[in-house]
Amino acid sequence: MNDPLKLWEPSPSFRENAHLTHFALWLETRRDLHFPDYHALWQWSVDHYRDFWAAVWDYFQIESSTPYREVVSGDEMPGVRWFTGARLNIARHLLRAGNDDDTALIFGNERGAELRWSWRRLRREVAAFRAFLEAEGVQPGDRVAAFLPNVPEATAAMLATAALGAVWSSCSPDFGAGSVVDRFAQIEPKVLIAVDGYTYGGKPFDRQAVVTEILSHLPTVRKVVYLPYLTEDAAQLAALPGAVSWADAVAAHRDAPPAFTDVDFNAPLWVLFSSGTTGIPKAITHSQGGILLELIKYHAFHNDTRAGERYFWYTTTGWMMWNFLHGALFFGAPIVLYDGSPGWPDLNVLWKWAEKVKITHFGTSAPYLVACMKKGLTPWKDFDLKAMRSIGSTGAPLPPEAFRYVYEHVHPDVWLCSMSGGTDVCTAFVGGNPWLPVYEGEIQCRALGSAVYAFDENGRPVYDQLGEMVITRPMPSMPIYFWNDPDMKRYRDSYFSVYPGVWRHGDWIKIISERYSLIIYGRSDATLNRQGIRIGTAEIYRAVDTIPEVKDSLVINLELPGGDHYMPLFVVMEKGHLTDDVRQRIKKALRTQYSPRHVPDEIIEVPDIPYTISGKKLEAPVKKIMMGMPPEKAASKDALRNPQAWDYFLDLAARIRKEKGLE
Repeated sequence: MNDPLKLWEPSPSFRENAHLTHFALWLETRRDLHFPDYHALWQWSVDHYRDFWAAVWDYFQIESSTPYREVVSGDEMPGVRWFTGARLNIARHLLRAGNDDDTALIFGNERGAELRWSWRRLRREVAAFRAFLEAEGVQPGDRVAAFLPNVPEATAAMLATAALGAVWSSCSPDFGAGSVVDRFAQIEPKVLIAVDGYTYGGKPFDRQAVVTEILSHLPTVRKVVYLPYLTEDAAQLAALPGAVSWADAVAAHRDAPPAFTDVDFNAPLWVLFSSGTTGIPKAITHSQGGILLELIKYHAFHNDTRAGERYFWYTTTGWMMWNFLHGALFFGAPIVLYDGSPGWPDLNVLWKWAEKVKITHFGTSAPYLVACMKKGLTPWKDFDLKAMRSIGSTGAPLPPEAFRYVYEHVHPDVWLCSMSGGTDVCTAFVGGNPWLPVYEGEIQCRALGSAVYAFDENGRPVYDQLGEMVITRPMPSMPIYFWNDPDMKRYRDSYFSVYPGVWRHGDWIKIISERYSLIIYGRSDATLNRQGIRIGTAEIYRAVDTIPEVKDSLVINLELPGGDHYMPLFVVMEKGHLTDDVRQRIKKALRTQYSPRHVPDEIIEVPDIPYTISGKKLEAPVKKIMMGMPPEKAASKDALRNPQAWDYFLDLAARIRKEKGLE
């Protein structure tokens, strides 16, 4: 990685037509600000963040019924308030760009459904459902909760809730009842929108009994809106007292005109939840104005989303990328939705979908790209992907081999935008840049307005070495609070307990001084400390991913009595069983690509790796049970995508604790 390969560089026309270029020219003519390169522009955006966010407000012509008095009230995080005095509505902005007859939304699912909504249809659905909510007594600040798949009605319901000034929250229907209750009970919703079931991997899953159970724990719900999706009638949901179908709710207010309730810039927009693997999920609450500015900024300057371009991200309503993708609407770019498994009937399904609907911006997860690489898929050869301008990747660090794979087998001239952020801010701190080259294994830049640095163990900024990822200046999309955290204790403990006044994000990061590009090395709470050397788990996974027989892996490091350490690597085989030959090739890959310290003490075959519903490996919880923490405190099974894998690790942990003297 001393001399990474340059894989792509923007053409002169690509750069000249970028939103980022137009913004820089606007800053020159309107603010008399001149920047020789991107890093200078970034430095100004964080050193003078008030001026930067005021410029974003003016450049994108934010509509506010009252003027703001000051950009920022207070300096020290947390507790900063933005654009005090301004009153606006995010839904008005997201729905203002598209022409009525143009496509606003494209939807498909694994059952073969495909439909398109025009901007006229989307605006009518939003207006009608907003009127329904208002007729049911929902007021600004009330909560509307949704148990829905990634379908057009979910988009319309979210925008309608925001248009009314109410607060949105959603879970995908693969969540267990207990996991949903852990989330929604915290926010006490007045309305629940629910689906009768879904399909995944070609199999139907009826969720009507789960919805009934959820409702038994949500006494504040006054109205249930049900969506028949798996069946034609959703009979069990229709029989609930006072329940109404989505179609009837919208039809009753079909002639309602568009309406938007302006609320304070800092008023809550939605509640997103942490994974909840180690207790009650954090109810992360974002503001209407903060999310509006952040989504516009990132989509414009770091995704370069343009009118008419089709913006897709493979996601569910339980992951923040679902919320994030709706920012494309501001630019008149239709959003593309897909509901179903990314691996059914095979891993080519999303590439086939991209060809069919001519996706411009294709968003996915790093594990999906790695899986396609390991399967040897050749999308560029097998599908017409000429409409594709960018590929976005997040969810985990993307290894250099996967960068090369994209350019060799997916698209030879695509802008690969690896990004990293999180539910905490509903955006990326670091990501794509239409001015800069793409180097293998590196994220292009720190995003404008995101004061990202790597801190050493003494809290000092460092370059070209592993450090703790921190943000030293406030951003508008940082949470305004956690719901039901009146003294902000959970909030402070989550981000500010290590460095007062500085946001600690929980990732290991390296900033390359030559280019100011970045490499993410995984979660810092899952650090592998070997003989005093900190190792990011992403390095281990990168090497293991080069072994074709290995399907998946997880690594932890245990501190043993007497100062010793034990680092096991757990692997899932693609087929067959783990052999001595594969063991030796894994060790050789780790030793030659990195160092002897990266070689595990033991390689153990397991049937599956436990994941959260949002697709995160349970590194820290697995380490906790190996060290003896009670399983119920280490992770909530309801928050897991594959709880059977967790059960296997519980049995495995008991054996390892006994062998290593940890009992």
